[in-house]
Amino acid sequence: MEIVVTAVGPDHAGLADPIIHEATAQGASIAEIQMYDHDEAAVFAMMCRLKIDASRWDSIRSKMLDIGAEKELSVRVWTPTPPNRKARLAICTTYQESTPRAMLQAIADGVIDAEATVMLGNRQKCAKLAEEFGVPWHNIGQADGAANEAAFVELLDEYAVDYVILARYMRVLPPDTCWKFAGGRIINLHHGLLPSFPGFRPYHDAYAARMLTFGATCHFIVPELDAGNQTINQSTFSVPPGTKLDAIIQQGQEVNEPRCLVEGVRRVVAREVKLHFHRIVAT
Repeated sequence: MEIVVTAVGPDHAGLADPIIHEATAQGASIAEIQMYDHDEAAVFAMMCRLKIDASRWDSIRSKMLDIGAEKELSVRVWTPTPPNRKARLAICTTYQESTPRAMLQAIADGVIDAEATVMLGNRQKCAKLAEEFGVPWHNIGQADGAANEAAFVELLDEYAVDYVILARYMRVLPPDTCWKFAGGRIINLHHGLLPSFPGFRPYHDAYAARMLTFGATCHFIVPELDAGNQTINQSTFSVPPGTKLDAIIQQGQEVNEPRCLVEGVRRVVAREVKLHFHRIVAT
């Protein structure tokens, strides 16, 4: 059984050792370990991927949470292969409805073998979409659209979410949130081809570069925004010379972006690919 342990909190001595010692004491082998010591913010972050007998799941989870309480760390213990249930997805949105709708329909149709557990938005735009599909909705946005990050994390924990799906969620997740759900749990749709067109206006940038092929990228999140080395799926479409930018954006948003994210999430949930040392590997 594969499990992922993440720990985030104030930096001080002796944080990693208890986690590693407990893992090995329970017979786990360490497949991956990453630690981040952000001196300027005095923040410690750690992600440890373990292989362990499934019979040890309850024991190691309990012990790791105890270590977190003792060391004042925010600890999460997660498995990509939860026993006797489907993966739970949180679908996060801002304004665009076409991509989250495609996700919800793919789940309803069995294309993605998962459960839409909750929808979160920093704007109210997709609340009716959640109601249409019978999914709990929470607006975690403030008046200016900024996200309440504490509420965001609390809701992911409350709903015991396995994967966080950023379906055109137009807010940058802070590093501590990324590490709390590290190990291949956060999946983003970027509305441009990475690494060529990062940033917030990839259609405009590609259009200005006189491109005739446009695309979208589904990738795992790591702290570097749209780093591009964690690509799960890319989908493209071509247009004739002279096509107006508005028409390109419409085709991208309504057709290409949804199919890109649906296929990317399907691959992850089906365990066809996973994140390992910030790179995609086939499972």
